[in-house]
Amino acid sequence: MLNIDFLDETSQVQKEHIELVEKLLQHAATVLNIEDGSEVSITFVTNEAIHEINREYRQKDQPTDVISFALEELGEGEIEIVGEDLPRILGDIIISIDRTREQAQEYGHTFERELGFLAVHGFLHLLGYDHMTPDDEKTMFGKQDEILSSYGLGRD
Repeated sequence: MLNIDFLDETSQVQKEHIELVEKLLQHAATVLNIEDGSEVSITFVTNEAIHEINREYRQKDQPTDVISFALEELGEGEIEIVGEDLPRILGDIIISIDRTREQAQEYGHTFERELGFLAVHGFLHLLGYDHMTPDDEKTMFGKQDEILSSYGLGRD
């Protein structure tokens, strides 16, 4: 079972939406055979907050929907800390609640479907999945669809 830490910086996220993300990511962890006790954090923010994060860390001066910071990817000069008693710390997922609402409307599906999609998308990034090449995109999006569909949040 994953250990998930939630932070709602918007004060707009309803309890049932946090529970949805919790259950969905537990399901994703099972599908992907993630070690019990692995840790992830989810932060819900506004468009303004994610815009600032996107500008600072990705040099993109615009809001986005989800950003992931994988803690298992080592940066320059960082060393890996390994220990048998340490949990696997996957990283942080930051989701814009504003963009979640906007995209749900734009794509013609529910807020819950969009929130679930963004949570799984961010989770897969933490695990090293990416969509920079057509092959990588096919793999990642196939895994997303598998997880969302098997949970009951597939495309209508």
